[in-house]
Formats: sequence, C-alpha cells, structure tokens
Amino acid sequence: MTAPAVLKLFFDGGCRPNPGRMETAVVACGEVYLQADAGQGTSGEAEWRALLHALEVAAALGARDIVLIGDSSNVIAQASGKAKCPKGAQGHLAAFRAQAAAFARIRIRAVRRSHNLAGAALEARRR
Repeated sequence: MTAPAVLKLFFDGGCRPNPGRMETAVVACGEVYLQADAGQGTSGEAEWRALLHALEVAAALGARDIVLIGDSSNVIAQASGKAKCPKGAQGHLAAFRAQAAAFARIRIRAVRRSHNLAGAALEARRR
C-alpha cells in the first residue's frame, strides 16, 4: 500500500486491568494494525506505545507528511510540547522525537473517544 500525500493515522492504547497487559491499535487508510501484547504497563504507557506504533506504521507505509489522531489529551499535549512530560514518560517522549525526525511534517490532534477509529478497533477486539 502506498501512503497518500497526507496520511492520517488514528491511534489508541489500553490495558486491562490498569496496570496490566497493554495493547495498541492504529488505523491508517482503512487498515487496522494491532499489537495485542505490548507488554505490561499503565493506560498512559499504552497511549504512548500506541503513538509510537503509529509512527512505525507511517514509516512502513512510506509516509512523509502525517496527522496523528488520538483521544489521549495528556499524551498529545506532552508529545506536542504543550504540556510538561512527567519523568516516567521521558523515555517515550525521547523515542517519539527521535522517530518523528524521519518525517517531513507531523501534526497531532485530539478527538473525542467516540471519534477515534483506533479506539473502536480495540473495543471490537475485546468483544
């Protein structure tokens, strides 16, 4: 699959229980990319893992201009530099910045959970 000029990627992460087994989902071009076992952690860590997973998917698709769309306002604010990142998430932020450098342009947007296609994919998997 070839990436469109601007690739939109929906991302979401979760764990059950919290903390517990993490999973992530990314939706790009109508395809769902799942990581059913992303290790053990908290829901916040799962959101960071999902954001990093979205960058991996974008790179694999050859995208250069991307829009990352998620429902974790904390992670989005931290990744975009609008909020201070707690010490426990500094490694995730460093990984995000390192991977983001490979892209020509990145935008990050927050949407309500009900509008997050990746969240819907995770919910469908749990049923």
